[in-house]
Amino acid sequence: MFIPSHIGGSVPPIDFGDVFDVPRLRKAMKKPLLEWHEVKNRSSEVVDELGCWNTWEAVQQREPFPRGSAITSWLKLDISYTKAPSWIKLIPRYEHDMHSDFSSLAVLGFPEGRAENAVEPRESPQGHVKLSPDEHMLCYDYLYYVCAHQPYEFDFDHSPAWLFVGQFMHWTTELESLANQYVRKAFGIEQNMDTPPWIAIHVRHGDFANWCGTVAVDDCFAPISVIARRVEEVRDEILQLKGVAVNHVIMTSDERNATWWEAVAAQGWYRIDSSDTAELYSAWHPLLIDAVIQSEGMGFVGTDRSTMTVLARRRVQSWRDGAVRTVKWGSPGADDH
Repeated sequence: MFIPSHIGGSVPPIDFGDVFDVPRLRKAMKKPLLEWHEVKNRSSEVVDELGCWNTWEAVQQREPFPRGSAITSWLKLDISYTKAPSWIKLIPRYEHDMHSDFSSLAVLGFPEGRAENAVEPRESPQGHVKLSPDEHMLCYDYLYYVCAHQPYEFDFDHSPAWLFVGQFMHWTTELESLANQYVRKAFGIEQNMDTPPWIAIHVRHGDFANWCGTVAVDDCFAPISVIARRVEEVRDEILQLKGVAVNHVIMTSDERNATWWEAVAAQGWYRIDSSDTAELYSAWHPLLIDAVIQSEGMGFVGTDRSTMTVLARRRVQSWRDGAVRTVKWGSPGADDH
């Protein structure tokens, strides 16, 4: 399941299978994938004690404890963590990176690797039990910073996480249909007309303002004119390679400044009206609908250093054979080329 770390802690989690087509994923990967509710009854009040590996302490020194998450409470798990060995860290003794690699973590999943690296487990927070990593269910506290070869390799086409898993994680048909409805409404498409192709833009501002440092926000973020230049590059590439003239462009963004959105409208670009989406569906749906729209265009223009952009770019390239660009930012002229 997904927990609401980016949309507000009061929002309930959402099942993985409500977002991604799990049967299709099982078939594509040829793996018997299970969701947690297929392992443990949703209505169960039993708190299960479990031993897992603590990777977080092994890759950074600022926090002397496992990576916390509200999901253990949602799933009613009481976890006793065993600190993983420091050699799982991809770049030894380098404080500015927190990646581990798949092969090192895999060692801990085998009997010899588990036995050789077992140290005194940390007490679980509820039952105060000390459990070694479970022999039947392999689990880790945090897998965001995991790679095969280099940090943040999702940015590159050789990423095994994308090649062997991510590209097969398609949206549910319900989400795709709903997103299409929002697109058609934005375009003003009549019921008997096909949905025209589009180019999607993802502009992330919000918390990125904290990364601007001493640079004024207006100079730090790429102006609309720079984004428009990238849109035209994508439009030209689609026309050249596919012979399709794309006349519709959809802007998705967390920007709240009305003047900025007026500049977007002046470009002739469209905006998705999500004003009542949370009320009609859930607080997750504005974000999810944006993500589907970003991935289903013939082209995509995103924001450098944004995970949402990275995933949308990968999806458009892999699923649509589309044209993509990423806009750099951080200083005036950052995206000059």
